[in-house]
Amino acid sequence: MAKTAKKEETIAEKLDSLYSLQLIDSEIDRIRTVRGELPLEVQDLEDEVQGLDTRIEKMQEEVKTLETEISDRKNANKDAEAAISKYKEQQNNVRNNREFESLSKEIEFQELEIKLNEKKSKEGKAKIANKKEVLDEALERRNFRAEDLKTKKAELDEIVAETQAQEEKLMKKSATALKKLDDRLSNAYTRLRSSAKNGLAVVRVDRDSCGGCFNKIPPQRQLDIQAKKKVIVCEHCGRILVPNPEEAE
Repeated sequence: MAKTAKKEETIAEKLDSLYSLQLIDSEIDRIRTVRGELPLEVQDLEDEVQGLDTRIEKMQEEVKTLETEISDRKNANKDAEAAISKYKEQQNNVRNNREFESLSKEIEFQELEIKLNEKKSKEGKAKIANKKEVLDEALERRNFRAEDLKTKKAELDEIVAETQAQEEKLMKKSATALKKLDDRLSNAYTRLRSSAKNGLAVVRVDRDSCGGCFNKIPPQRQLDIQAKKKVIVCEHCGRILVPNPEEAE
């Protein structure tokens, strides 16, 4: 019964309501666009910092492994030196040349092991020095990007705090305005808005052209749009066209 008692809106009033709704929704889009660029930057920085953390952790583990290997080789050399001393002492008490030669070979083997361990340790130390240089660079970059991330996050939090209340207020306003439209116009608006890249379903005529796709509008059609006696859509992009008060005669 409430709908029956309600005064029927003219086409001009419906077009005005549609354009007012479009302005509300465009402002919501603007807020989301401003905020929407920052989360992507924050996400990229988070990914980069996480990647650097993983790389740093891996390099630190590699350095630890090399240091352990060098320590093990140092201990192995001590054992080899002790073995050499033992074999040399045993040579003083051999009964024949065969035993002497056998001990000599053992001494020679241990001496080769010492040389090999020293060579490998030297190579390991060179690798550690190189890895630590790369590690220092990675740590420096990680700290720089982490600081950048902290700044961007603070900026994002500030923007969210500033715009969230405004966005929620506009969304309520948009929902109310949409409900006031008849079903046909409401559905058409929603469909057009969802399919348009910039979210524009209702546009003004701007310099004799559609404000959405910028195609020229024939003079007679412009007069019909100015009259606001029927809903006219752009024959190129399908957007609903309304007159531009600034260009009205």
